[in-house]
Amino acid sequence: MGLPIVRALVRAGHDVRVSDRRPEVAPAVRDAGARWAPDDVTRGVDVVFTALPGNPELRASMPGLLDAIGPGVTWIDLTSTAPDLGRELAGAARARGVEVLDAPLGGGPAAASDAALTLYVGGRAEVLDRHRALLGAFADRIHHCGEPGTGYLTKLLVNVLWFTQAAAVTEVLLLGQRAGLAPGVLGELLGDGPASSDFLRDYLPALLAGDGLRSFGLDRVVEELDAVRSAAAAAGSPYVVAGAVTDLYRDALAHFGPVDGELLGAAYLEHLAGRRLAD
Repeated sequence: MGLPIVRALVRAGHDVRVSDRRPEVAPAVRDAGARWAPDDVTRGVDVVFTALPGNPELRASMPGLLDAIGPGVTWIDLTSTAPDLGRELAGAARARGVEVLDAPLGGGPAAASDAALTLYVGGRAEVLDRHRALLGAFADRIHHCGEPGTGYLTKLLVNVLWFTQAAAVTEVLLLGQRAGLAPGVLGELLGDGPASSDFLRDYLPALLAGDGLRSFGLDRVVEELDAVRSAAAAAGSPYVVAGAVTDLYRDALAHFGPVDGELLGAAYLEHLAGRRLAD
């Protein structure tokens, strides 16, 4: 996700410095028109973006990065971060005089390449307004969700519902298949009824083809679902249906291992059923 965002920022006329733990990406960064600057990525900048795979990488990276960021800089985190970790790091940043926006990304690599990402932003409205044009270089929908941390939670709640829909649709199609209903036909009927969703309209072909959507790791799915479970427990809010989906994906992770594929929860249901929707 990071490289197409870099390209979009460069296209918009911004001077972009990039650091990554993988030195092999340096040629691609330079080809995108940005400067490869792993040793001084924060020197003289106005805004620092972080776009990391998940919580462990963000926790490991931020202490050193915050030490290098000076007062008056804005840190914008594009990572799908656990809200409690995000609040902890944001507090440390604000203590250094750094403004903070949590702005996790919605949309995959194709949306990033098209500069058509969705951002769920938490933080002060005036800080977002100051940087809205900058964010618009790679996002065409920018939603202000509220106070710091609400962007993180909103993105995770969107994902929880998406993973829940994937599991529910798979169960329904498997049951219908046992009764002689063709999954493709039943899926189209469901998509044309009151239970329709973007998942049925846009991702049913991938599900029926056995495409696991390998742009996102199964271990990252579980990490996100666990973060929402923790947030629900802290808030004293029920997590019954989504809790069952979290357990399903955790079982899928134990079965498949930490491989890429955000629809592997559906594949695990097929494993339990002893049949595939694609058959």
